Amino acid sequence: MAKVTLTTSMMEAAVYGGCVLGGGGGGWLEDGLETGRLALEVGTPQLYTSDEMHDDDLLATVALVGAPAAADQYTKPMHYVRALQLLERTIGQPIKGIITNENGAGTTVNGWFQAAVTGLPVIDSPCNGRAHPTGVMGAMNLHQLDGFLSHQAAVGGKDERYHEVVVSGRLQQAAGLVRKVSVEAGGLVVVARNPVSAAYARENGAPGAIRQAIEVGEALLGSKGEAAIDAVCQKLGGRVVAEGVVDEFSLNTAGGFDVGRVVINGHELTFWNEYMTLEVNGERLGTFPDLIMTMDAETAKPIVSAEVEKGQKLAVIHVPKEHLILGATMRNPQLMASVESAVNKPILSYIFA
Repeated sequence: MAKVTLTTSMMEAAVYGGCVLGGGGGGWLEDGLETGRLALEVGTPQLYTSDEMHDDDLLATVALVGAPAAADQYTKPMHYVRALQLLERTIGQPIKGIITNENGAGTTVNGWFQAAVTGLPVIDSPCNGRAHPTGVMGAMNLHQLDGFLSHQAAVGGKDERYHEVVVSGRLQQAAGLVRKVSVEAGGLVVVARNPVSAAYARENGAPGAIRQAIEVGEALLGSKGEAAIDAVCQKLGGRVVAEGVVDEFSLNTAGGFDVGRVVINGHELTFWNEYMTLEVNGERLGTFPDLIMTMDAETAKPIVSAEVEKGQKLAVIHVPKEHLILGATMRNPQLMASVESAVNKPILSYIFA
């Protein structure tokens, strides 16, 4: 797809399709729609393919970091612009394009507002084509580069909880500090971080994943109810694994993450922001980075993990990871190991069998 001017219909499809690809995380539909609408009101953001950038053009990642269910979380679109300004000031070089860290209801449109305000293009080469829990999972394996210095600017919170922080250091330590800032800011911050060349993003990111989100959203919004869920499954090559009432639900927000468990018609889902495992009677049916997602069984609205409630009637869909557009981190055993301790389930043996 050549560069295009983003439209309202594309934005709505990106948010809904991104919510599906969020796999339980990636922010809230309402926030994504609000940010997308505001971006289109203040300017005309452009979506470029990564091939339309020079190899050495610097691209900055923009992201949301924290726990979406946190009661006091507060972020606004201008926080995104401020974070980008702080990052550019820190590195002393011009940013030529913006990429998001992942797909999600709130995160697929990360960068659209900044693009509308600054005139920079949004590049369809996100760090990952689905949502993921940790910052380093959205950093294209930069932590493995000798001597790489991570620069991250975080902004968020309201009134006495408002924070602006710039961190420079080893990637995992910098990401950990930003995570702590999200807690201090009420649970969520917007981040601009880790400028890389367009060539590096093209090789280690997920080129085309924004377009995939738009196509999934178009399939979802083009039908209603059960037919819409079927259309999403057909578009992604997935299937409905279970449908029924939520019998059990638990969620604990700790350390900047939402961690919990859902049981629907005998099927157990665990989540660490995003859904990590899907099992029935002890049989593993899906494992992150497979896409596991809950959707309202009657309206087909994608339901993120933090939005689940007992008594809801939900459908559970599963899409094998081979059908997704994933970044290089999703093939990194070192990063997948952290999931096991978070949800207390074996992960590596299923991903890298």
